[in-house]
Amino acid sequence: MSKCILILGLFVTMMNGVMGQEAQEAKPIWWIDVRTSKEFESGHVEDAINIPHDIIGQKITDITTNKDAEIHLYCRSGRRSGLAKRVLEKMGYTKVTNDGGYEDLKERNRSGEIITEKRGE
Repeated sequence: MSKCILILGLFVTMMNGVMGQEAQEAKPIWWIDVRTSKEFESGHVEDAINIPHDIIGQKITDITTNKDAEIHLYCRSGRRSGLAKRVLEKMGYTKVTNDGGYEDLKERNRSGEIITEKRGE
């Protein structure tokens, strides 16, 4: 009987760990800045992650492996974030949004409070 309880306890612990990991991976990734690190350091959206567009295919799994995670991309004008979006979609990511350029996001923030700016140190 005690072995059954022990096994059941281990099973529940494992399931909680797996379910917790899935829940963590399903969290939206609100901002990935696909500009260069120098551009990122000059100013970026608060809590943004910097992954340059030309390596996003290699680095996205460091952020999430959940193909249904909500991912929001931006760059300077929207062109590089569009390229990054296509790469991620070819990899099977289904909820990727190109939110355009950084300056546009700052302007949208002033009018709609969608982001807060963070300057590099």
